[in-house]
Amino acid sequence: MIIKLNTIQDVNDFVSMCNKYKGEYIDVKQGRQVIDGRSILGMYSLNHMKNLEVEVDGDDLNSVFEFYESIKKWQVNANNKMK
Repeated sequence: MIIKLNTIQDVNDFVSMCNKYKGEYIDVKQGRQVIDGRSILGMYSLNHMKNLEVEVDGDDLNSVFEFYESIKKWQVNANNKMK
């Protein structure tokens, strides 16, 4: 899923959301960088003027689906692809 975090509060909220899902691997990618979505310092190190790619992997498919549903508010629409 491609997302855009526009404010520091968005970054904080995203990291808090990620920390609710302990059993999943949450990778946030930007270019060649891959950051753990639970890492506040890692998330602050990214360029938030650009889109971020989020990938989640876990054994509990319901949790993975629930996570993706919870971050939809930051999803970049197909018509709004700013890179």
